[in-house]
Amino acid sequence: MSFDWSEYLNVAKELAGTATTPANQEAKLRAAISRAYYAAFIKARNHLRDREGLLIPTTGDAHSYVSNRFELSLDPIRQSIGEKLQRLRRFRRQADYVDIFPGLSGITIIALGLSGEVISNRATCKYHTLFKFKYLFLSVRKYR
Repeated sequence: MSFDWSEYLNVAKELAGTATTPANQEAKLRAAISRAYYAAFIKARNHLRDREGLLIPTTGDAHSYVSNRFELSLDPIRQSIGEKLQRLRRFRRQADYVDIFPGLSGITIIALGLSGEVISNRATCKYHTLFKFKYLFLSVRKYR
């Protein structure tokens, strides 16, 4: 059955403490995936901006820029962060835009775990100046 998108309003009301009707479980799980992605993405974005001094695009390009900046590093921990961000973003897009989401409960658990890993790994990763050549070429061409 297709998702009733108005259930997101019930989630919003619950979060705001003004709910008169509780949100259904599917809406809560979809919102959990979305929030898990943004928790990881913003922590990673802020790491690049605040600890590494990078200028992050202020458009939708920021999402791919941040994940690529980590994924195309030569450091395996940073690569893992980038890969997990991309996976979380795919889950978030499905949760936010697709009417039917098979395996939602399982993917929610995976998304929560991936988000936690990104946040904890990001806190321990060091600034790494070595990146794959492809990234340097793309960043000079696209973001300069």
